[in-house]
Amino acid sequence: MFRPRLSSLPNGSALQNCKPPASSSVFGSSRYTRHHARFHSTQADVQASRVQVELSQNRKPRPDPANLSFGKVFTDHMLTIPWKASSGWGAPQIHPYRPFSLEPSVGVFHYAQCLFEGLKAYRDETGKVTLFRPDMNMERMNTSAQRIALPAFNGDEVIELLKQLIRLDKDWIPNVPGYSLYIRPTMIGSQPVIGIAPPSEALLFVICSPVGPYYPEGFKPVALYGTTEYSRAAPGGIGAYKLGANYAAGLIAQKEAAKKGYVQNLWLHGPEHHVTEVGTMNAFAVFKRPDGTTEIATPPLDGMILPGITRDSVLNIARDHVAGKYKIAGLPDKLVVSERQMTMREVKEAAQSGSLVEFFGTGTAAVISPVNKIGYLGEDIQIPTGPDGMGPVSRPIWQQLVGIQTGIIQHPWSVVVVE
Repeated sequence: MFRPRLSSLPNGSALQNCKPPASSSVFGSSRYTRHHARFHSTQADVQASRVQVELSQNRKPRPDPANLSFGKVFTDHMLTIPWKASSGWGAPQIHPYRPFSLEPSVGVFHYAQCLFEGLKAYRDETGKVTLFRPDMNMERMNTSAQRIALPAFNGDEVIELLKQLIRLDKDWIPNVPGYSLYIRPTMIGSQPVIGIAPPSEALLFVICSPVGPYYPEGFKPVALYGTTEYSRAAPGGIGAYKLGANYAAGLIAQKEAAKKGYVQNLWLHGPEHHVTEVGTMNAFAVFKRPDGTTEIATPPLDGMILPGITRDSVLNIARDHVAGKYKIAGLPDKLVVSERQMTMREVKEAAQSGSLVEFFGTGTAAVISPVNKIGYLGEDIQIPTGPDGMGPVSRPIWQQLVGIQTGIIQHPWSVVVVE
């Protein structure tokens, strides 16, 4: 059985980080640079060339795509990379999917030393497999690691390892439109010590799961409950990082929203009830201004908002349209893209006056999730949606984004894994 006690695994030599692409707009470059500087040393960084591969001798049967449930079926192989403070990152290992053996004292069990990412690999009708913006996931993963004192790593090298893993399990991607391979990189503190301190041992691992379309029978707008009883995040906290602790604390609010008859909750912050996030997704609202201009707005990255890759993609697609770089059929010519604060009072008044065009969430799983109702302070605010469940702005953006993800539209965001 694989044991992530890192003392028994190979060690290596030089911790440094890859620079984010110059075009990246999700993360502040100064924060990312500081993270690299903090962990730069003579210790070993992740090196894809050192990977050790153990092929599974018992391949699992492929599931029927029609019966797939999100996150319940996993591929034949996984990736693990151990880390020790004394020596850095050890040799990566690709091996059969199997349980870990962890001591009860490891830090992840006691102090929530856990972060993760989520991205997808897509296969087109020719068999070509691509990843969607994996550099952004690696950048965000490093930023999350810095926030809870877990080690930095070379994102480019991990992407190469992801490619090797996906090539081994590419047949797990259903050859059906709308299906993909969900990839879950994770890092945990694995030192067997009870005591609040930066971890001296860690483990980065990656598992993969075939998934179907989020809305297999067409878009179904969701009803949200405006949560004022709990706070998802606060200034200076951990809201901007993809940490396990963020998700655990949100479950009670989701559970209570479901009891009230809503599908998901809408996180509202402070006495003014600022819109922050839709459950675990970024929030967008579209307004019609008095001069006829359409505004697509989302809360700014103020330290409380998770810098979503889908969020960034939606903003970039809309801004490219406004700039005339890539005109998107169906998007209005008079379009303004805003990253600004908005309150539920503004959303409510816009809905009542007819100037609210639509409201939706964005994330890796659903891509875009339209909203048709928000329960707020005892009343339901009705949100416009189109006959197919989507709105007039989110629909063409979704079509462009999915076209890029699936390879129908050629774009530098698609990273080739298998030609």
